[in-house]
Amino acid sequence: MAKSSEISGFYKLPVADRVKAVKDFAGLNEEEAAMLQKPGALGFEVADRMVENVIGVMPVPMGVAMNFLINGREVIVPMAIEEPSVIAAASNAAKMTRPKGGFQATTTDPIMIGQIQVVGVQDAHRARFEILAQKMELLKHANAQDPVLVSLGGGARDLEVRIIDTFQGKMVIAELLVDCRDAMGANAVNTMTEAVAPLIEKISGGRVYLRIISNLAVKRLARAKATFPKDALGGEEVVDGIVNAYAFAAADPYRCATHNKGIMNGVTAVVLATGNDTRAIEAGATHTLPGPATTLLSHHGKKTLTAT
Repeated sequence: MAKSSEISGFYKLPVADRVKAVKDFAGLNEEEAAMLQKPGALGFEVADRMVENVIGVMPVPMGVAMNFLINGREVIVPMAIEEPSVIAAASNAAKMTRPKGGFQATTTDPIMIGQIQVVGVQDAHRARFEILAQKMELLKHANAQDPVLVSLGGGARDLEVRIIDTFQGKMVIAELLVDCRDAMGANAVNTMTEAVAPLIEKISGGRVYLRIISNLAVKRLARAKATFPKDALGGEEVVDGIVNAYAFAAADPYRCATHNKGIMNGVTAVVLATGNDTRAIEAGATHTLPGPATTLLSHHGKKTLTAT
């Protein structure tokens, strides 16, 4: 009888029984099956409550990048990644910046966008105006969903409404701007958009479909700036090579994709090490970086290379 991946009640099985079923299906030997059940820092009991159909945990090495001086503060940065040299490179780069004061970093307010998609509206411009006319009531209703966030200084701050043209016709997109404080914000934002969706349907006369956070976090931005002495990089010729590599990536999407992958090596490693959503960060970066994420500010005739 042919094997089937349709195993009734698989999710209900204890982890050990799931491993046995996978072992039989995939033809694993005893040693291979045993590797799946090696305990790690994340125990099976916890993992089984986090995601579906757990058969094991996959450890990722976590190290720390040293030498960071950020806004005058000494920092050790946790990084979880399987690729060699990334942590060493970050540590080395941070050391190069120290003679010039290290990194200077700034952030905007932690505003995330929650989108409510309205379709089937007879007059999109009228609907937009009437939704905006009820802005304060909609924000009040949104904030009532998360009094804890509001008590910590966060909550729905504003409401914007856009009209977009699609192959399905015009759509009205209402967007809640939510200050999520230190949270990533998906749960809070989604709860708010779901709560105001019926009100927006009533106001617009249309039908709401999607009501969910956007991972294109253009209103929640961070910027870091550092200056590298050219001698630390290897001299002016090396600086010229770095700038030429940047120019190549800025003009060519094939180079750009790989250039940005290198940047995301560091970003993703920190996001993973701090227990945050790597997919959300990468999805937003993929959309917002048509050119390389590093901007080179100056080099010729200088003794330094400044990058942001």
